[in-house]
Amino acid sequence: MLIDTHCHLDFKDFDNDRDSVIARAKAAGVARIVNVASSVEGSSRSVELARDHDIIYASVGVHPHDAKIVTDEIIENLRAIALSHKKVVAIGEVGLDYYRNLSPKDIQIEAFRKFIRLAAELKLPLILHAREAEGDILKVLKEEARKLHVKAVMHCFSGGMPFLKECLDMGFYLSFTANLTFKNAKDLRVVAKAVPVERLFIETDAPFLAPEKLRGKRNEPSYLVYLIEEWSRILGLSQEDIARITTHNANQFFGLGLEDRSKIAYEIRDSLYLNITNRCTNMCDFCVRSQTEFVKGHNLKLEGEPTIEEILDAVGNPAKYKEVVFCGYGEPTLRLDVIKAVSRAIKKQGAKIRVVTNGHGDIINGHTIANDLAGLVDRFSVSLNTDTSSKYNDICKPEFGPDTYGRILDFIRSLVHSGIEVEVTCLDLPGVDIKRCEAIAREMGVKFRLRSLGVVG
Repeated sequence: MLIDTHCHLDFKDFDNDRDSVIARAKAAGVARIVNVASSVEGSSRSVELARDHDIIYASVGVHPHDAKIVTDEIIENLRAIALSHKKVVAIGEVGLDYYRNLSPKDIQIEAFRKFIRLAAELKLPLILHAREAEGDILKVLKEEARKLHVKAVMHCFSGGMPFLKECLDMGFYLSFTANLTFKNAKDLRVVAKAVPVERLFIETDAPFLAPEKLRGKRNEPSYLVYLIEEWSRILGLSQEDIARITTHNANQFFGLGLEDRSKIAYEIRDSLYLNITNRCTNMCDFCVRSQTEFVKGHNLKLEGEPTIEEILDAVGNPAKYKEVVFCGYGEPTLRLDVIKAVSRAIKKQGAKIRVVTNGHGDIINGHTIANDLAGLVDRFSVSLNTDTSSKYNDICKPEFGPDTYGRILDFIRSLVHSGIEVEVTCLDLPGVDIKRCEAIAREMGVKFRLRSLGVVG
C-alpha cells in the first residue's frame, strides 16, 4: 500500500486520460493520493477530484510564483474552498521560490505568512515549497509556524544537510520525489540517508520529475514504485518496509482514513517480530511507548494479550524469516510460558529465535529463566542502556528498585553460563560512558551494540 503525498492530477497534462491514470495508480497499490493545489482555480479542481474519487484527497493554496495575487479576499475564497469538503487535508503548496522570482520576495513572504495563519486557523498541516529560499523560509516558519503549532512537510526536498537538520529540529516531515533516482543525484541521496524513516513521505509531484528510467515522460502516481525501490537501497530496508512506514506516516499526518490495526506478528527487513504484551517493568525516559504506538509503521498497542494459538497463527511459516524475535510494545519475559510454548513449536520448524528484553526476567519470574530457555532461544538482546546503576535508575525507573541493574548483570551471566548467545545494547544517551558499556560487555564475554536514541526497529 502506497500514498502519493503530492501530485497535480488537476493539471491539463491529465485531461485526456485522468481516469486511466487513477486506475493505474490503484493497480500499483496506491491507496491514497493528495492532490496538491497551486492556484485558486486549482484548489477548486482539487476538491472536485476528491469528491469524485475515493482515493483522492485535496489541498488548497497558491504557489509562491503567484504570491502577488494573494489578497485577503483570495484567502477568504480559499478558506471557503477548504471548508467545503471534509477531504481537504492541507494548505499548500505554499512557501517561497527565489529561483524565478515571479513574485517579489517581500510579497512572497507576506503571502506565506497568511497561509501559515490560515493553516493554524483551520487546524491543517502545511505543504511547503522552498527553492533557493531556505534562510527566509526557516525564518518565517520559526516566527509563525512554531508559535502557532502548525505541522508541515517540506515537499520535493533538494537542500543540503544543514537545511535538513533545521527542518528535522522543527519537527517537520520531509518528502522526496523521483529526482532521488536521477544519476546525478548522488549528493541528494547522501542527504536523504540522514532522514529518519519515521519522518519520511514519498511523492511523485506528477506530472513533473519522472524517475530516471522514464526521464522525459509524464510522471504519474503509479511510478511511486520506482521511488520505493530507491529508498529501499538508500535505507537498507525492504520495499515492503518503506511502503508501510511512509504510508503510516502520511496517513497519520494528513488524516487519510486508513485503518492501522495492532499487530501480533510484524515484519521488519527479513525478520519476524512477535508482540505479546503491552506491559513493561521499566518506565524509561526515552521509550517509544511515551511517544507513539507505532514502530516502523506497525501498530503495536495490543487490544489484549494474544493466546499461544493466536501467536502461532500470526507467525505462519517461520522458515521464511532469518529469525523470529520476541520484541514488541512491552517486556516479553512477563509472559515466560508463552515464550517457551511458542519457541518450542516454531523451533521444530527450523526457526532461529531471539528475545529482546530489559533483563528483568529473573526478577519477574522469581528464578533463573536461562535454565528454562536453553535449547529454545538462540540469542538474547539485553537492553542495559547505561554504564552505572545510578544512571539506570534515573533513566529507566525500574519498578524493582535500585538493585535492578546488578540483577540484570547477573541475568546476562546466567545466559552465558547456559550457552545462549548474548548481545548487550546501550544507548547513546547524554552522560552515558559508551566505552565503559563496551567494557562491561567484554568482561562478561558477550557482544556489544550501540543503539541510537530515537531509532527503533
